[in-house]
Amino acid sequence: MDEGPWLDHDEQRAWRRTAAVMTLLPAALDAQLQRDAGLTQFSYLVLAMLSEEPGRTLPMSSLAATVNSSLSRLSHVVARLEQQGWVRREPSPESGRVTVARLTDAGLEKVVATAPGHAAEVRRLIFDALDDEGVASLACVTAAILGRLDPAGGLRANPLRHETGDRPATG
Repeated sequence: MDEGPWLDHDEQRAWRRTAAVMTLLPAALDAQLQRDAGLTQFSYLVLAMLSEEPGRTLPMSSLAATVNSSLSRLSHVVARLEQQGWVRREPSPESGRVTVARLTDAGLEKVVATAPGHAAEVRRLIFDALDDEGVASLACVTAAILGRLDPAGGLRANPLRHETGDRPATG
């Protein structure tokens, strides 16, 4: 094989492990949330992101950006969350042309009830396998990758936008 764009042995090993984690981790987190809370990981993310906003409200377009979703997909998920009484869509007080999603009191209760089990599963699957140095290494590696995926920090879901020590380098 020519030298081409191929990955070397170490890169191939690291990539295959990364690809396996990207495949297995979302399914494992989804299974826990489904089992314990009757939520998908994406539905929980929508509820959690609304819970962190002032007034627990965001325009649908901003919420879609926050959870890295199309407006169409988000609209379907929010419709299901509305049926549960956890979210309400309403016209924006600033502009009647904008629809906002508002986390209801019942939705906040759902987030508060769900968060401990989700955090425990994240800890079990990821952080219990790492020592302090491993956690620091994971933070460094994921910051470097996020810096390539979103170098300007424009994606609202990119936590590096809000962190001072790990902001992606631009230029």
